[in-house]
Amino acid sequence: MTQLELAREGTISPQMEAVALKEGLEAEFIRQGIVAGTIVIPANIKHANLTPCGIGQGLRTKVNANIGTSSDFGNIDTELEKLRVATDAGTDSVMDLSTGGDISAIRRAIIASSSLPIGTVPIYQAGIEAVERHGAIIKITPDEMFSVIEEHARDGVDFLTVHCGVTQSAIARLKEQGRVADVVSRGGAFLIGWILYNEAENPLFEQYDRLLEIARDYDLTLSLGDGMRPGCLADATDRPQVEELLVAGELVDRARRAGVQVMVEGPGHLPLDHIEANVKLEKAICKGAPFYVLGPLVTDTAAGYDHITGAIGGAIAAAAGADFLCYVTPAEHLSLPDPEDVRQGVIATRIAAHAADIAKGVKGAEDWDKRMSVARKKLDWEEQAKLSLDPQQSHQVHLRHASSGTACSMCGQFCAMALVEKYLGISATRC
Repeated sequence: MTQLELAREGTISPQMEAVALKEGLEAEFIRQGIVAGTIVIPANIKHANLTPCGIGQGLRTKVNANIGTSSDFGNIDTELEKLRVATDAGTDSVMDLSTGGDISAIRRAIIASSSLPIGTVPIYQAGIEAVERHGAIIKITPDEMFSVIEEHARDGVDFLTVHCGVTQSAIARLKEQGRVADVVSRGGAFLIGWILYNEAENPLFEQYDRLLEIARDYDLTLSLGDGMRPGCLADATDRPQVEELLVAGELVDRARRAGVQVMVEGPGHLPLDHIEANVKLEKAICKGAPFYVLGPLVTDTAAGYDHITGAIGGAIAAAAGADFLCYVTPAEHLSLPDPEDVRQGVIATRIAAHAADIAKGVKGAEDWDKRMSVARKKLDWEEQAKLSLDPQQSHQVHLRHASSGTACSMCGQFCAMALVEKYLGISATRC
C-alpha cells in the first residue's frame, strides 16, 4: 500500500513516524496531512537506504539540489561528488537531471549512495534514447516513454517530474501569447515538439491512468512539472502557464483518488509582486498540494548571481506557502554547475527556506535564531559556528582577520555588545 492508502485507513507507517520525529511533531499530524494531500513523503519501496523526508504544510520548508551530467560534461564520479557536496551542505533531496553519459548507471549510483529522496525527469532519458534509436526525439513512441518511467521506478527513484499538463490546449495558448522566451523547460520542449509533429495529445496526459498505476506500484510521488513556466519576467503569470496549472489541478484530484501522492511544480521567473499570488493560485486550484518552486528568480539580469535572485524569490514564495524550494546556483543560465556552485546554491536556498519558516511559525525555526543571538551576546564564536547554516564558512570568516580581544575584528575594542555589557554591569554595581 502507498503512504496515502495507509494514512487513509488510519495506519501510521514507519515513514510517517520518522518524519514526525525529525519535524518535532505528532505522527498523527503527519498522517492527517497525507490524507488531506497537503503533505507527501516521497519514498519509493525500492529505495532501500532512504531516510524519509516530509514535504508540505506545517513542515519545515525543504530544499532540493539538482545535479546531473550534460551532453558536454560529467560522469558517475563528478555527480557522486556533487551529491556529497549537496548532502554536506544540508540539502533535503537531490534530483538527477543527467542528459549525458551512461544515464542509467549514473542514476543507480546516485540512488545507491544517497539516503536522501531522489527525483528524476524520465522524459530526458526517453528523448535521448529516441534520438539514438530513431534519429529524433519526436519519433519516440508512448510505450517507449512509459518504459523509461518504469525503469526509473524500478531503480528506486522517489519522485518523478512529469509534464502531463503540456497539452494541445496549452500549446494553442502558447501560440497566441507571443512570449519573449517561449519555453525554457527542457521536458516541456521535448513534449511540445512531439505533440506538434505527431498531431496527437501528450501521452503523459492521455494515458495518465497508466502513469498512476506505475506510481502506485512503487509508491512514487508524482511531481506535476511546469513545462510552460515563464523563463523571463515578461512572460510571468500568462495564459499558457495558468492553463497548465488548471490541468494540474484536475490531475491532482485523479492522483489522490488513485492513492498516489502528488505535488505541483511552479515558476520560474516572477517579479516580486507576482510571487504571493502565484502561490495562492496553486494552493487554491490544486487543493493544497505541496508546491515545489524553482527560485522563483526575481530579475533576469543577475547572471552569475542567480543563487541570490532565486533565494530572494524563494523566501517570499515559501513565506506565502510554498513547501519545497529547488535551488538555483551561480551557474544558472551560464554553464553546468560544479561542486562549488552546488554548495553555494544549497546554502543560499537553505537561508531562504529558514527565513520563510520563521515567518510561517514552523516549530523550532525562531528558537534556532534565539540560540544564535544568545551565542553572539556571549561572544561565543564556537557556538556561533555550530549554529550557522554553514559552520565551516562561519569559522573561516571569523578567523580571517585577527582581533586583539574577544570581539570580532569588525569592531575590535569598540564592540557595542561588550561595551554595553560593561557599562550596564558598572551601573548595576553602583546601584
